[in-house]
Amino acid sequence: MASIFTKIINGDIPSYKIAENEKFFAFLDISPLAKGHTLVVPKQETDYIFDLEDSSLAEMMVFSKKVSKAIEKTIPCNRVGVAIIGLEVPHAHIHLVPISGMGDLNFANPKLQLTTEEFQEVAEAIHGNL
Repeated sequence: MASIFTKIINGDIPSYKIAENEKFFAFLDISPLAKGHTLVVPKQETDYIFDLEDSSLAEMMVFSKKVSKAIEKTIPCNRVGVAIIGLEVPHAHIHLVPISGMGDLNFANPKLQLTTEEFQEVAEAIHGNL
């Protein structure tokens, strides 16, 4: 059975896409810690990120770096924090979260509630800065 991320990649479930290439897909997290919170996933469905081939993992980080730079240009923040948790969806993914302090990357924090328009605006702005 395909993961929710595979369904997003295939267009079966709508998303706020940021970037895509032949191997990776980046889209806004719908339960974000901050505006611009983005997920980067491999198109190859792999449960655990460290089960990816070394070359794929390296390429995923380079892809994430490009997305991160676009987030930094779009969302006021000190850095883009990186988190790999891997428990919530059985499909490897990297969280890119705009942060201004250490506590901003705490997944126990309340999630933002954004409107469809806000999600679309943020996605378009980040995509425009790629």
